[in-house]
Amino acid sequence: MLLADRAREQFGVRRAPAWETERLLRRCAQVYRGRPDWLDPDPDGAVRTVDLAKSICSETARLATLAVGVTISGSPRAAWLQEQIDRAYYSLRHWVEYGCAYGTVILKPNGEGIDLLAPDRFLITDWTGGAVKGAVFQSGRFDPERGRYFTRLEYHRFLADGRYAVSNRCFAGETAQDRGRPVPIEATPWAELAEDVIAENVERPLFGVLRMPQANHLEPDSPMGMPIFAGALEELRDLDVAYSRNAAEIFDSRRLALLDDRLTEQAGAPVAAARRLKLPRFIKKAFGAGPSEYYQEIDPALNTEVRLAGINALLGQIGFKCGYSNGYFVFNQRTGMMTATQVEADDRRTVQLIKDVRDKLENALDGVIYALDRFADAYDWAPAGTYEITYDFGDITYNREEDRARWYGYVADGRVPFWYYLSKFEGCSVQEAKALESAAAAEQ
Repeated sequence: MLLADRAREQFGVRRAPAWETERLLRRCAQVYRGRPDWLDPDPDGAVRTVDLAKSICSETARLATLAVGVTISGSPRAAWLQEQIDRAYYSLRHWVEYGCAYGTVILKPNGEGIDLLAPDRFLITDWTGGAVKGAVFQSGRFDPERGRYFTRLEYHRFLADGRYAVSNRCFAGETAQDRGRPVPIEATPWAELAEDVIAENVERPLFGVLRMPQANHLEPDSPMGMPIFAGALEELRDLDVAYSRNAAEIFDSRRLALLDDRLTEQAGAPVAAARRLKLPRFIKKAFGAGPSEYYQEIDPALNTEVRLAGINALLGQIGFKCGYSNGYFVFNQRTGMMTATQVEADDRRTVQLIKDVRDKLENALDGVIYALDRFADAYDWAPAGTYEITYDFGDITYNREEDRARWYGYVADGRVPFWYYLSKFEGCSVQEAKALESAAAAEQ
C-alpha cells in the first residue's frame, strides 16, 4: 500500500485492479514462507507444515539451472556484460526459486549489480498482452553513516513519442515502513544516478520479467503470473493435515500400563514409602473396578502404512498439478520394475515443465542483458559494441553409463581420440591420458 501511495503521489500512476490475483499471491507467499493459513496451534489437534511448497520451488529451480551456462561474446561490450552476468551466476537458482514461489519477479540493474524484485516491491503500470512495458520499482538501503533508511522509487515507461524514460525519486526515513520525506538523489546512496533519464531507440523495457509458464486463471488480462503450486493449495493443506495426524499417532503410540495402587503399596506401610517407589514411565496408577488387584497393558497399533499410502496419493496429485510426472514426489522410493520406455514416458512431463521454466529464464536474462547494455550507453560504463548470447543447460535425464558407452562408440569409430575418453570418464588428466594412448600405440 505504501508503494502504491508513493507511486500515485510522485508519478500520478495507479495500480491495476487485480484484487483476486493479489489475494492469491499473498496467500501463496505465506505458504512458501512456511506460514500457511491452515496451521493450527492447538496442542490437542495441531496441524504443522512439511513446507512442501518450498521444496517444490527449490527442486524446480535446481533442475532448471542444472549446469546452466551463459556466454556473451562479440566485442569489449560483450566482455563487460559477461562480467556482470558472471557476478550474478550463483544467484540464478535463487531467482528461479523466487519466481516459482511468487509467480512473477523482476530482474533490474541497479548500477552495482542486479536486483530481484518480488511482487511487493514493484507496481506494473503498463502492459500489452501480458508483456510488461512500464512499472514502478521500490528499493531500499540503510546508510549507517547518516543513520537513515533511504527508499528509491524508479519509474520506467515508454513516452508517447516512443522514447523511454526512467525517473528516480528518493525518500529518507527511520525505517523501511516509515513514509519518510522526499530528498534529492544526490543526498542518497544512489548519487551516481540521475533523477530523470530519457533515451531514444529503446526497443524493450530496461528490465527482465521472470514469469512462470502457468496461465493466470483468475484474471487472464493481468500481467502477473501464478506461483507454480498455486493450483495445489487444497492438496498442500490436506498433506499437512495427513502428515500431522500421522506424526501425532506415532507420538501417542508409546506403550502404556495401568497398575492398581494395591500392587505397589504394602498394607500398613507409611505413605512416604509408597511415593519413593520408582516405576517405569510407561506405567500409570489406576483404581481397580473391584477389590481384586488390577493390571492392564495398552500397546496401540499404528496405521502407518495406510496413512503413507494416502500421503503418497496426495503427493502424486500435488506433483501433477505443479507440472511434474506422477510419482516424482514420494515419501518412499518407487516400487516395481520399469522399462526404459516407461521411465522416459513417465519423466516426459517433468522434462517439459523444466524446459518451459528455462525458456522463461532465458527471456528474463535477455531483458536484463539488454538493460545492462543500454544503461552502459547512458552512463558510459563500458565501451560500445555488439554482443551475442548463447545459453547452455544440463540434461536433467543424464545417465553416465549411457554417456560412457556412447563416447566409447565414438572412439571405436575413430571419431574421437582415446585420450579424450580417458580424461572425460576415467579421471585421468589430459597429460596422463595422452601418455597412456601413446604408450599403447607404441606397443602396437
